[in-house]
Amino acid sequence: MMRISQSMLFNNFVTNMNSSSYKLMELNKQASSQKRINRPSDDPIGTSRVLSYRDSISSLEQYKSNVDTAKGWLGLADETLMQVNNVLIRAKEVAEQAATGTISADQREILSYEARQLMDQMINLSNARYEKKSIFGGHKVDGSAFEPAMNLSSNKDLPDNYTIEGKATGTVLVQFTGSGSDTIASEPDFRFSTDGGKNWTNGTATDIGNNEYRLDLNGISVTVPDDYQVSPSSDFNDTSGTWLWVRPTAKYKGDDQDENKVSLYAGSINSADVSVAGVFDKDVTVRLDDVEGNADGDTVTYSYSLDGGSNWNTGNTTTVDASENARFLVPGGRVEISGVAAGDYNENDQILIRPNRAAINVEISANEKIQINNIGKDVFGGIYKKPGDEHYTPGIEGAGNVFETLGELIGYLETNNQSGIQKSLENIDESLKQVNNQLASVGSRQNRLNISETVLSGLVLNENERLSKVEDIDVADLMTKLANQQIIYEAVLRSSSTIMRMSLVNHI
Repeated sequence: MMRISQSMLFNNFVTNMNSSSYKLMELNKQASSQKRINRPSDDPIGTSRVLSYRDSISSLEQYKSNVDTAKGWLGLADETLMQVNNVLIRAKEVAEQAATGTISADQREILSYEARQLMDQMINLSNARYEKKSIFGGHKVDGSAFEPAMNLSSNKDLPDNYTIEGKATGTVLVQFTGSGSDTIASEPDFRFSTDGGKNWTNGTATDIGNNEYRLDLNGISVTVPDDYQVSPSSDFNDTSGTWLWVRPTAKYKGDDQDENKVSLYAGSINSADVSVAGVFDKDVTVRLDDVEGNADGDTVTYSYSLDGGSNWNTGNTTTVDASENARFLVPGGRVEISGVAAGDYNENDQILIRPNRAAINVEISANEKIQINNIGKDVFGGIYKKPGDEHYTPGIEGAGNVFETLGELIGYLETNNQSGIQKSLENIDESLKQVNNQLASVGSRQNRLNISETVLSGLVLNENERLSKVEDIDVADLMTKLANQQIIYEAVLRSSSTIMRMSLVNHI
């Protein structure tokens, strides 16, 4: 029989008390945190699942935050476009009053004051900001999307390219005087008025070199090419000869995504031979891998990359037809090479498509994005200088150009041109259609966000429930275990105390 020493008893008592105390402390910690897993050692597999659920919930919460941001941008765009619609409706009312033959030139001039105020209000609306970021400027969110500018209208064809420098508080009316028909290089005389045709100043087109001529209009200069065809007239009716209206508009200062730039890295293929069609949201690189033979009708094998050449989608094929044309299909569109024989294709020739970018997209779920901004020139029109161009062109061609429509209305009101006002009245209807189409686009994206928000809320709730099942404690079960462990701990203390007091001395 083994002898039990006092030290053995003591060590055993301490071990049992520490064990019971540790278990009681762990249960107390769970009661305090309401979590079953407080450190990885509590449940390694459960910890892995908890981390996975938390990562998933974090992603979903970020998507919800993105949805909230997108709703803010689109909500402001919706409200702004509704106000734009109201401004155009009021402009239409002004045009309807001025288009009748029963009002005088002075009354049209009075209406022009309101029309200018409507133009100013339209520019303010086009520069709407959400959290100090322009919602109509493309990627250029820090500056204004539009600013006031001047542009030309004419009763004849406008010059292909022209520039306007300077500003005016009113419309400048220009008439080429004399007789015949010739280009501006003949330096025809003209007269201009800055007060709606009440007073006139004479002038002559000036040769400034570089095949250009300038019209100086008392603070404003209009530069036109020397081949601009004009029809001088001695008849002061603005339907005879060539007349110009230098009137207000707005110029777009943001980004566009109309064109795709192409960089070519090839031996026998020229840039003029390559064209690109489609809408691309990232750079696309096309690489020629193999050319079978040198005859038309042969197969060209190519690859394309969407990440700058890190990864390639290989095994794509096309053929060179009898007209020496080949079409290479890539995500978002295609590359066409025209007038190049199959024998002129070389392996490892590369074509890089670099799209202009203006859309701001946010991720609202895995692999799903939504555009939150609107491209100002596609909404309001105005005039716009494309990257690399020297001259401004209309942001929207035709009658749907909001700023050009309002600018022409102002010009015709200030110069008492009834037929021009009637034309502007028709154009306002087209501008209203343009704005309503943009409103429909914004509204459809808002509806999509509402659906996404509902789906995300459901997913977050589901993930939290799954996380809770793994991580959270069953409170009723915990209270039972805690009470039992407290009884056990007290029993250990009581029994240990009783045994430690026992001694042979007590029986002598």
